[in-house]
Amino acid sequence: MPYLNSASNIRAKVAEYTNVKTLWIDTEVADYKSRNPRLSLIQVLDDPTDMSGTRVDLLDVLDQPDMVAEFIEQIMVNPDIEKVFHNANYDLKFLGNKKAINITCTLEIAQKIPYYILPLPNYQLKTLATALCRFNYIDKQEQTSDWGQRPLSEGQIEYAYLDCIYLAQVHLQLLELQVASNPDPQKEDLITLDARYTELSEHWQLLKSEFEHLQERLKKAMQAQNVRETSVCKLSSYERQTLKVPFTELVKLVQNQEVSLDFPITLTQKMQKDLGDNLQELSVDIDTTTSWRLSTKNQENEGLQE
Repeated sequence: MPYLNSASNIRAKVAEYTNVKTLWIDTEVADYKSRNPRLSLIQVLDDPTDMSGTRVDLLDVLDQPDMVAEFIEQIMVNPDIEKVFHNANYDLKFLGNKKAINITCTLEIAQKIPYYILPLPNYQLKTLATALCRFNYIDKQEQTSDWGQRPLSEGQIEYAYLDCIYLAQVHLQLLELQVASNPDPQKEDLITLDARYTELSEHWQLLKSEFEHLQERLKKAMQAQNVRETSVCKLSSYERQTLKVPFTELVKLVQNQEVSLDFPITLTQKMQKDLGDNLQELSVDIDTTTSWRLSTKNQENEGLQE
């Protein structure tokens, strides 16, 4: 885990990165709670198979804006280099913002994987690293330490390089889950899908019925016993006002030029029926869309019998 703090060494290392296809990057920020946070470290890993940290470089860029600018110019806006972050939106505040391209965010990948495939309470890097990679002794205490102090403590340095290792391993595992959760539709086994769909539908109907019934019982019991919170639920009330006005009065306002209401109105099927032949006298824009609805054959038969 080379620790680089001189401009020449950082510049040479950044030049090496320009020949790499993918980089796993993390940052540490000093005074992050203040109005003027300062980028302290840029941690970079160029080999995801490295578990020792020897391929992790710690670039000390505290109060070196020229080095940060060079990193952004050479790496962050380079379309040929994939940059992998966790919660990339935070790091990009210090590394190019919207100018940065070819960014991969493991947080966003994890959030798009269905919950039943990745059932986690949250998508923090520590949680993902523990669940997916069996890193069971992750200490995040140094995350909130003083990253503006120099020299950095041994604990801070160890924390900084380990985060890149966790990031790379989580990324690799998420890519596999991403493929598993998005199989090629052309190669899907419809018989297997049908069977699983039927099985889940039956369970879902029972669970939904019990859940809705239990929800209503809880609400009534809490109201009757004047309890606003339990260990699991919170009961709250709210009022919603709906303003209604006769459409003819709006027409009068328009005719009197007191207000402009020049906007399109979506005509429901009932409104179209009420307008009848008068509909032909209106300037109608027709927007046609195709929607797909999946239903079981039993549901269709039930609809025919009603």
